[in-house]
Amino acid sequence: MNRLKSVFVTTYMMGAMVIAVVAGWSWWNGGDAISWVGVLLATVPFLLVLGKIAALKNTARTSAHFPILTALATAGVLLAGWGYSHGGSVNAPVLAVAAWLGFIVYVYWHSSFGHRSSESLNVGQRLPAFDLMNVAGETISSNSLLDKPTVWIFYRGNWCPLCMAQIKELVGEYQEIQELGVRVALISPQPHEFTIDLARKFDVTFDFLTDEGNRAARTLGIENVNGLPMGIQMLGYDSEAVLPTVVITDTTGKILWAHQTDNCRVRPEPSVYLQVLRESGVG
Repeated sequence: MNRLKSVFVTTYMMGAMVIAVVAGWSWWNGGDAISWVGVLLATVPFLLVLGKIAALKNTARTSAHFPILTALATAGVLLAGWGYSHGGSVNAPVLAVAAWLGFIVYVYWHSSFGHRSSESLNVGQRLPAFDLMNVAGETISSNSLLDKPTVWIFYRGNWCPLCMAQIKELVGEYQEIQELGVRVALISPQPHEFTIDLARKFDVTFDFLTDEGNRAARTLGIENVNGLPMGIQMLGYDSEAVLPTVVITDTTGKILWAHQTDNCRVRPEPSVYLQVLRESGVG
């Protein structure tokens, strides 16, 4: 299933861009304006949102189902159909429907992880031990990070703009996190040199850690086999990813809170972590 999702998301994004170009070209060259504007409405708003997220990396979360974009895409299909019924090209509604279907599949199927729940991350139990690699290339045990209350962030990799925005948000709360005496451990199965690059980018004392072979994720039951979009592997990443997960533990390793999102675009805000820590008596 994940392999199919990997192929789908890349194919859909490329297809949507092609449809947008065809619609723009057809309109520019004298095609029925209403029909082709409808096609553009079914494709361009979503592409612009994704482009902004990818370029700026400042959006850590979106709505689960994009209601406004869904309404715009649906309106685009109706416009393309209306234009065809008044003498426009049949290609316009066909392409608009194809774009709309791709968008709906992306939102409701591709983005969903299902109702996942790792039995290793139940509140009140102790976080299972696992090994990680620090930026110095040393293998360390997760138990060595329990000298402070810890926020564990499992993220997919530097390639993921939502993950990068999530980390930026935490960096923005750096002063308050320091005042609370809390450790932040950022963990990804990405190649180690990418983790080092990320640590150099942010001048904070967070723990930037690599999960070699995704072994820690497997220990916790949060691995995502074939979780990367097709083509990202060309940048040096492995096909296996981790399901975005946040865990908060106390100094005994007891899990105080865990967030296992069922949607890759829905992440908790840092204020939630800080509230959990304060309510647990930290700081």
